[in-house]
Amino acid sequence: MDWINLIIAGLLEVVWASNLKYTEGFTKPIPSLITITAFAASFILLSQSLKTLPIGTCYVIWTGIGVVGTVIVGSVFLGESRDPARFVCIGLIMVGIVGLRFTSPQ
Repeated sequence: MDWINLIIAGLLEVVWASNLKYTEGFTKPIPSLITITAFAASFILLSQSLKTLPIGTCYVIWTGIGVVGTVIVGSVFLGESRDPARFVCIGLIMVGIVGLRFTSPQ
């Protein structure tokens, strides 16, 4: 269950990080509410996963999912660069995330 919490926490990080642009400095109520809610839920689930999983592993996986997901959202939905080299680098991050998952004691 802690791994599931961690993955969901990472996906919620993608939600709040991608949505942050639309808050316009937290002056837009709906995007701000979505961002704050996703942020809080992400932190809560991350903290739950830390009950049994190592902090280093959790933090790297959480941020890795957030980085990879946010770059993909930016490229697909926000018109950011789709340079193949960026996706190679994202692939390397994903290999690191999977490697950490399979070398963790839990």
